[in-house]
Amino acid sequence: MQVTAEGQVTIPPDIREKLGLAPDAEVDFREENGRFYLVKIVVTPQRPPRFRKLRGIATIRLTTDQIMALTRGET
Repeated sequence: MQVTAEGQVTIPPDIREKLGLAPDAEVDFREENGRFYLVKIVVTPQRPPRFRKLRGIATIRLTTDQIMALTRGET
């Protein structure tokens, strides 16, 4: 395996497959007792926004100007 001038290496396909590395996967290098290991970083999915399930269920149709008038106390 050859290191490029930018410090990059190509991980062989069989190793990528064994590690489950897809494009854009996060990896890290760890050192233990003078040896270096390539470790896959497991990224936990972000929690969906808490109000996503409520989006689009309002029953009253108001324009933005009407909503702003209500919040400002204009009648």
